[in-house]
Amino acid sequence: MFSTKLSDTWAGLGLLMLRLLSGGMMMTHGYSKLKKFSELKSSFPDPFGVGHDISLYMTLFAELLCAALLVLGLCTRLALIPLLIVMGVAYFHIHAGDPMGEKEMALFYLVCYAALFLSGPGKFSADKWVLKK
Repeated sequence: MFSTKLSDTWAGLGLLMLRLLSGGMMMTHGYSKLKKFSELKSSFPDPFGVGHDISLYMTLFAELLCAALLVLGLCTRLALIPLLIVMGVAYFHIHAGDPMGEKEMALFYLVCYAALFLSGPGKFSADKWVLKK
């Protein structure tokens, strides 16, 4: 029972839980930004100098569409790239001078997304079903 050998099923369930938690919670962040879109579009952080509204669009793309793909486990590694970028920018640039308590959520997501990128979506994912591997 307390073996260090992990079956594919248990590993797959762990990755499913990680995808559902990190992707699902990220979608709530994206949805709250979408609801406040008109308020945010002129003041949203613009770390790349592309314009506040474009930065907001890119963040919404990651936090809504890519997070939904992550939850499904569809195009998982591709969907994780924008999420990793958004969380990296949030942690290392937007919240760089903030105390850890204010930027720890960005670090949490960044580490979760990096772990999923390295491990893949797991057994219980649309990728696994579509690719049949």
